[in-house]
Amino acid sequence: MSEIYDIGYRHYDGPRLGRAHTLRALAAHSLRGVFGLGRPARSKIMPFALFAIMLLPSVVSIALMALLKQRGIPYSGFAVVMQAVVAIFLASQAPTVVAPDLRYRVLPLYLSRPVSVTEYVTAKVAAMTAALFLLVAVPLTLTFVGELVVDMPGAPATGEYAGAMLMALVLAVLLSVFGLALASFTPRRGLGVASVMVVYLMSSAAVPVVYGALASTGHQAEGAWAWLLNPFWLVDSVQSWLFGTPPHSIEGPYPSGPASAAILVLLIAAGLAALALRYRKAAAR
Repeated sequence: MSEIYDIGYRHYDGPRLGRAHTLRALAAHSLRGVFGLGRPARSKIMPFALFAIMLLPSVVSIALMALLKQRGIPYSGFAVVMQAVVAIFLASQAPTVVAPDLRYRVLPLYLSRPVSVTEYVTAKVAAMTAALFLLVAVPLTLTFVGELVVDMPGAPATGEYAGAMLMALVLAVLLSVFGLALASFTPRRGLGVASVMVVYLMSSAAVPVVYGALASTGHQAEGAWAWLLNPFWLVDSVQSWLFGTPPHSIEGPYPSGPASAAILVLLIAAGLAALALRYRKAAAR
């Protein structure tokens, strides 16, 4: 004889928060993961140690302004000078944003809800972009506040600071797109870290080699394009064109600004397309 049991299932009658809330929740969860929040203490060591290193030049700059009335690293050149630290942060933390979902194959669970691959990728890129932007923007802002408090001679470098903040956001988008794209091709975090670092080191090492080879043969104008192989110098080239700041390359000028800006936009678009294709393939498995 069969029996019917009332186990208390009820329809949900509460508010429907919608897709936008889902994307914000996914982006916030990913951003917390970048800084190791909600994870074991060892996960917080690397991101916060690198964040502290990024703050050191700001402390030195404020001390120089207070004691010697001299500025330290210019706002427009901060990201270029500190590019090694930013690259290590990207390489170490980008895999934490994408690798777990691939390794544990939970992507179909995300996509079983009203979230598309494009929206999923957007949330992940937004989280990594926010983390990288904070990494660069907080030291810049600290230095600028210090400049205002110290009351340096002459007008404060408000325009240069604002331009540097805008380009920090652009740099964060570019690095996030390519860092996540590289890290997403393997579910193993160690391989993801290695892939990002190898690409950065190769791009950095190729710049002086290509430029030096072309400049030594009298093709200095053509050699200037080599600077665009490195994402930090590429963004610095656009910054110099837009805001008239001095170039921060090791030697030699940059190529034309509009061309650099076009390359920057194309690279971001290519990186987003690669991410979307990668996750469509992963979701189909």
